Amino acid sequence: MVYDVIIIGAGPAGMTAALYALRAGRRVLLLEELIYGGQVANTPEVENIPSISRIDGVEFSMNLYNQIVELGAEFTFEGAESVEDKGDTKVVVSNAGQRYEGKTLIIANGAKRRKMEVEGEERFSGRGVSYCATCDGAFFKGQETAVVGGGNTALEDAIYLSALSSRVHLIHRRDTFRGSQILVDRVLALPNVEIHYDCIPQAVIGEDAVTGLSIKNVKTGAIQTLPVSGIFVAVGTVPDNRRFLPLVELDEAGYILAGEDCLTKTPGIFVAGDTRKKHLRQIVTASADGAVAATMAIQHIG
Repeated sequence: MVYDVIIIGAGPAGMTAALYALRAGRRVLLLEELIYGGQVANTPEVENIPSISRIDGVEFSMNLYNQIVELGAEFTFEGAESVEDKGDTKVVVSNAGQRYEGKTLIIANGAKRRKMEVEGEERFSGRGVSYCATCDGAFFKGQETAVVGGGNTALEDAIYLSALSSRVHLIHRRDTFRGSQILVDRVLALPNVEIHYDCIPQAVIGEDAVTGLSIKNVKTGAIQTLPVSGIFVAVGTVPDNRRFLPLVELDEAGYILAGEDCLTKTPGIFVAGDTRKKHLRQIVTASADGAVAATMAIQHIG
């Protein structure tokens, strides 16, 4: 079977691309390694989508998923191991050993959470160190927790955890936040959130479980240990695109290069969402990419 469009990734970019391709009467297959919705599925509240003042990330993801399934989208919960260019068709080899063939391909695999790269992080990953506050925050109810980061995700995590934790330590390497001012104002108003400006993590401390996080002030050199049992990492994202070489070109950070038409260096292969080199990575820009990529893919098919 040859699909019209194969989409790698079922976040906002991938599912919007599916929506546009399906509405054009095309047969679409989406491959998703983890959970549909991508990073937004782990977001407690989404507030920056036009006409929607506030929506739960899971609800947003389910709405989009149900919408494209009703239109006939086909899903397989497998990851993409590699991609082959056969000229008129593209072949995606999954991590389950399956081969899927399509006339066009849209890469919308998003990006993964960046790690702190400090001592103890790997050892306690999943056992006190987490990259998803909404997934694991409830395990630390009534306890002290830490959030590492200074962007919107870190601020949202601190807000979410403040309702669960006895105290939340927010560690930021600068003296001002990079996130939206509305989120900054909410965090500053929370009585149980303590902000540690100009600080970076040094080591995760513990024996059988996490008992603390060592941090260093980058201006004074002072080191202190925070008595936390849960550490939530929100220090940005990194792409995972080397498996698509040499069919795409990457920038120095590993993001796929493409213009506003979302076309990569290989005809018939497009890219959408956070995995593409761009200035702004938000749900609305991911969805916009998905719409453009699907439209261009349909034009490519003819």
